[in-house]
Amino acid sequence: ELAAKEALALIGANGVSLGRGALVLNDVADLADAFQVAAALSLEGFAGNLSIIHPGTARLQPQIGLNTAASRLRDLLDGSFLWEPGAARNLQDPLSFRCVPRTHGALYDALAYARSTLEAELNAANDNPLVLVEDEELVSNGNFHGQPLAFALDALAMAVSELASISERRVERLVNPNLSDGLPAFLTADGGLNSGFMIPQYVAAALVSENKVLCHPASVDSIPTSGNKEDFVSMGMAAALKLRTILGHVSAILAIELVAASQAIDLLAPLRTGPLAQRALERVRRMSPALDREG
Repeated sequence: ELAAKEALALIGANGVSLGRGALVLNDVADLADAFQVAAALSLEGFAGNLSIIHPGTARLQPQIGLNTAASRLRDLLDGSFLWEPGAARNLQDPLSFRCVPRTHGALYDALAYARSTLEAELNAANDNPLVLVEDEELVSNGNFHGQPLAFALDALAMAVSELASISERRVERLVNPNLSDGLPAFLTADGGLNSGFMIPQYVAAALVSENKVLCHPASVDSIPTSGNKEDFVSMGMAAALKLRTILGHVSAILAIELVAASQAIDLLAPLRTGPLAQRALERVRRMSPALDREG
């Protein structure tokens, strides 16, 4: 049975926002790593220029996330045919490929900010009034306000949505014969009646556009309650709820890039992928076979 104030702890906005936010944060961390895998496969399928992950360029940019992303991409692409002289299609690829360490690194930085905020809240006392046992005082306060959470969750929503938007741009580059530098139209060798990856790109584009609407920050809104005693609220719960919706869209967009990039790699066979990228490709193929004439 619930004791005094336990029900409030379960339904109060700060506690629920924090709980939802912590679960979502874990999912975003997984997605951030999955974005790295998808980008590595897309670089292989597009025959991208790997100068973007040269250790020297990362050292000159002291962003922690950028260096994390570049290091992980080097691991994923170690042993790839793309390291051979002349393997890359372009000296300078489109920004959705060329700026992968920078853009993906920004998500790692946003994750670090959100994680530090949520960890502080998970270890904080947010009740009102607060009982200061050692001081033998009962203190009325505002530690329950969810503004730090709302800011962090809104930032995470924008960061992960932007990564999905860049992911969709890479898919477009792979499927569009005017942009793919030699890959067959819509990644099918049997064009005409077979529309290949045309519709998956539509889906990714639609979800990206929906995310842009959802990314309007909840934390800039407020509405008074409690007879105007609570005259400025954080809207942290709204931030947590819409972030969960955004993550569902982002997961679908990421899945589309993974299967599109895998299809592009198959079309480039027998060119050699890196061992880690090959393992990722095999995982994709266990769930989604290559598109063929009946696909």
